[in-house]
Amino acid sequence: MGRNKEKIPSVSVSRGSLKARLILVSVLFALFGSGLIGRLFFLQVVKHEDLISRSMQQHQMTVNVNYGRGFIYDRNMNELAANIKVESVYVTPQEIKDKKKTTLLLAKALKMDEKLIFKKISSRRSFVWIKRRVSPAKIARLRRDSPSGVNFISEDKRFFPKRELASGVIGFTGIDNQGLAGIEHQYDATLKGNVVKTVMKKDARGKLVQFSGKVNGEVTENQGMILAIDEVIQFFAEHHLNKQVKKYQAKSGVAIVMNPNTGEVYAVANMPQYNPNNYSAYNPKRWINGAVSNAYEPGSIFKPILAAAVIDAGVARPHDIFFCENGEFDIGGKKIGEAANHKFGWLTLRDVISKSSNIGSIKVAQQLGKRSFYSYIKKFGFGQKTGVALPGEAAGRFKELAAWDERSLASISFGHEISATPLQMISAVSAIANGGTLMVPRVTHAIIKNGSVTKRFKPKAVRRVVSIQTSRQVVEIMKHSVETGTGGEAAIKGYEVAGKTGTAQKYDRETGGYSTTAYVSSFVGFVPAHSAKIAILVMINEPKGVHWGGSVAAPVFKNIGRETLRYLNVPSNDQRVYILDRA
Repeated sequence: MGRNKEKIPSVSVSRGSLKARLILVSVLFALFGSGLIGRLFFLQVVKHEDLISRSMQQHQMTVNVNYGRGFIYDRNMNELAANIKVESVYVTPQEIKDKKKTTLLLAKALKMDEKLIFKKISSRRSFVWIKRRVSPAKIARLRRDSPSGVNFISEDKRFFPKRELASGVIGFTGIDNQGLAGIEHQYDATLKGNVVKTVMKKDARGKLVQFSGKVNGEVTENQGMILAIDEVIQFFAEHHLNKQVKKYQAKSGVAIVMNPNTGEVYAVANMPQYNPNNYSAYNPKRWINGAVSNAYEPGSIFKPILAAAVIDAGVARPHDIFFCENGEFDIGGKKIGEAANHKFGWLTLRDVISKSSNIGSIKVAQQLGKRSFYSYIKKFGFGQKTGVALPGEAAGRFKELAAWDERSLASISFGHEISATPLQMISAVSAIANGGTLMVPRVTHAIIKNGSVTKRFKPKAVRRVVSIQTSRQVVEIMKHSVETGTGGEAAIKGYEVAGKTGTAQKYDRETGGYSTTAYVSSFVGFVPAHSAKIAILVMINEPKGVHWGGSVAAPVFKNIGRETLRYLNVPSNDQRVYILDRA
């Protein structure tokens, strides 16, 4: 019967194998648990900050936006530069589903180049500006079309409510509200306002769900500027200058109105103008403030400086006479004649200036001498910046004394071979008007914070250049120039006007000589003559047809002066007599 029986493993062997397996599994679990705990420690502790940062980057974006740039006002607190709220357009490229369609929508609505937009929305960045400070009409159109991935953010935009008015002084700002010209640039640190960190939080799909903002760094209170400019006088200057520049098809023009006693500048007009709200649409040459940045040979308006120097030095008196060679004079082998072929014989110093005799001026300068004339020119501020608080000021130029020869003395005596800015010229003549003191010209009046003045700019004297007695005598000479000389067109009814005409031939660098067709026509003066409230300079560059300063520039002086005197309530001679009679 012997059937084979199956061999059964021992219980001890089976229990030993199971125990070994359990130990192995436990070790594996322990190792896994240790690794998991280590990984969690690494992520939660070691990499905590880095992961939080990455998470924030995935769920929010941060953009710096400039807010609260300080306002600019005229002397009577009329706004010349302000801010308005506008919206800017940006995209989150990963949200854009149809790049071609979105490109077309943006290009059409914003009037932008399609290639540029497509390049921007194809970026791998999470935030890309498309266009800053967009007009409300364009924003409304984009919101109506509502393309995915296109978003908007509120910003401040600099706004110049008076458009072209005083743009040469005020200047303009760039895309990030940084000052790029004029007062905006000169006082950028004062006006800049605050940079706000704008945080845009997003949900899991990247959709914008919240705005929050905080100021980067220290919060600063907005500061504004009050200018010495008066917008009404500025309008007078621009209006009358523009009419004359157009009438004579001139290349450009400048008019300045100043208080000769304080140096305050009430108006600076430049033609042609530009609108700072859209400055990029203009040739950059228009941005230049010609009153401070362009230097010209002044011509005969420089002759009162010669008269002041010779009288103050005690070399000559107003009624001393000089022989004017009957219209032709040889200097160093070069023939010098008179304007309009005049042929003067004997003239007093007063008539040399009022009749604008070039040869008479040479004779006066020769009597004064090179060294003394050079010294007075420097004292009057020529060849050096005035110190006005505007960028880009030119110093003008003339030869050092060692380089002067006989011709230099002759040429400078009637305003050639020396260059000066219009602001230098009116500042020098204002020193004659105010009794002999050169003042720093000033376009700023005060800095304000929250409506209160924190800094006031006060009148500042540079130096005394001539005596009071000298200034009075030169004022009489300049009065005579308007009453009986070349400045008759500048006369203002009811007021005594002191002034001087100028007609300077422009130097032609190509020919190396003076042009016979290109002139700078000018007039500078002040009123009332012996108690001046305003000084005015008018300079018109390359008028066509007529080029005499007495015909082209003097009428502009008259019109600006007449309206400004009325606006400032300066009594006329008749009114003063009436007041005295009533007293």
